[in-house]
Amino acid sequence: MDKDNILRICNALVKGNLMETLAIEFIDVGIDYLSARMPVSPKVHQLDGLLHGGATVALAETVGSAAVSVLSQDPTVSTLGIEISANHLKSVRSGFVTATARPLKMGKTIQLMEIKVTDEDNNLISHCKLSTISRPKK
Repeated sequence: MDKDNILRICNALVKGNLMETLAIEFIDVGIDYLSARMPVSPKVHQLDGLLHGGATVALAETVGSAAVSVLSQDPTVSTLGIEISANHLKSVRSGFVTATARPLKMGKTIQLMEIKVTDEDNNLISHCKLSTISRPKK
């Protein structure tokens, strides 16, 4: 696994879509995980000046879906999220949050990912589960 190449490819995919809008950056990859971070600024705040749960879920789904693609290493399939759940446990006003996705089940068609979102002090902000489906690319 060429870590730098994988991160370069993942980061190239963020251009011109929601990932770019949220300034998501893939930062680490290993044999069983993928991590990305997102800045917490007024752009992703809710009305009370805290990180919006929807922005957190967008980060979680982004890294979870990308992790399935990276970890399965099958360029012939496309991976789509089909269900996500999130428990928001702590609030954040500024800095960065990091989402790390790890597989709970890597089936050929259906996958279940666990995504933990932490702050800069490694406090658990949100705990997410993502179900994805992989299907042949068109």
